[in-house]
Amino acid sequence: MRHTLTNWAGNIAFGAQDLRTPASIGELQELVAGSRAVRALGTGHSFNAIADTAGDLVSTARLPRVLDIDRRNRTLTVSGGTRFGEITGTLHEAGYALHNLGSLPHLSIAGACATGTHGSGDGNATISSAVRAVEYVAATGELVRTERGDEHFAGSVVALGALGVVTALTLDVVPAFDVQQWVYEGLPLATLRDDFDEVMSAAYSVSLFTRWQGGPIDQIWLKRRVDEKGPVPGARRWLGAVPADGPRHPVPGMAAGACTPQAGLPGPSHLRLPHFRREHIPSSGDELQSEYFVERRDAVPAFDALHAVRDAFAPHLRIGEIRSLAADGLWLSPAHRRDTVAFHFTWLPDPAAVTRSLRVIEEALAPFAARPHWGKLFVTEPEALRGLYPHYGRFAELMRAKDPAGVFRNDFVSRHFRL
Repeated sequence: MRHTLTNWAGNIAFGAQDLRTPASIGELQELVAGSRAVRALGTGHSFNAIADTAGDLVSTARLPRVLDIDRRNRTLTVSGGTRFGEITGTLHEAGYALHNLGSLPHLSIAGACATGTHGSGDGNATISSAVRAVEYVAATGELVRTERGDEHFAGSVVALGALGVVTALTLDVVPAFDVQQWVYEGLPLATLRDDFDEVMSAAYSVSLFTRWQGGPIDQIWLKRRVDEKGPVPGARRWLGAVPADGPRHPVPGMAAGACTPQAGLPGPSHLRLPHFRREHIPSSGDELQSEYFVERRDAVPAFDALHAVRDAFAPHLRIGEIRSLAADGLWLSPAHRRDTVAFHFTWLPDPAAVTRSLRVIEEALAPFAARPHWGKLFVTEPEALRGLYPHYGRFAELMRAKDPAGVFRNDFVSRHFRL
């Protein structure tokens, strides 16, 4: 009897016939060329059917590892199946860092870039924005490389796994830097509304956590570069919020030991920008996730729209998070051509209640052209989604040209892109 393969959260049972784990690029090329349907599977940290297939699921985790730091060009080339936590320490020791990191160091780099995953910070674009080149196995089995400046490069990074199986990525790196992290509690809503820009620009990376209960913002996580100019947070009130009196986890009731060090303890950026430690294995099967991205100038009206309907979704929520990110030029990036604020929702594992909640949330955010996260739960209709991206049709044309037989297309991709 075949073992049922699921995603990280357990809410998606993959329909694949098998999970293939090629040990060489040549083996991967042969596998893809001989398959009628293939999808790449990273760490499974998606909450919808974006990675599903009726054919073969392919993991690149066994491919020969690549980790090449080019000091002259300030780039890092890594194999696609590499997880962030596996390379950021080595990168730091070499004197470099990635400009931005997501909440979890456990994710595969290729999977994160393919879906537009991000961290936070007014000046920090998505992780995908650092990609300088992508190498992937196309539907014919050919090994393809596309670089920044190529005609279709901007459509080949956040590509949803629809162009091929990514084998390597080259990313821009920055000089290594240290970060201090503080947690504050009880930011008044009036302050958030009146001083939103001041709040979100208070550190290199800022995250607001709220249960959407109608009271103050529960927690504000300030991640400040040690070399950053300006006042240093500490044991004092800040915009009406007070410093936490000990380590905090963003989800009420969960142990703070899973989180990266707080209370201003300096450390390398890769050990502070993520919310969670690499050695902590995230829980599985007890949460669902959604996220919506609105233009920065619409952040406060969008917050107010959600606040007005909070009673309809807050009972089903573990925690919400609000982050900011800078615009980029990638066709399917959630921050394409607009500075962005992201509203993230971590749900209790009740799919029916989550679906009802998403309908309420999407109706409230409809006036703000909210873009859903590609790898998380949403109910946005394809026609509405197509209107949110200027290059949506162009990406569909690129898929048709690169994969005319639809080897990498699945129900999720076919539903959202008319070919």
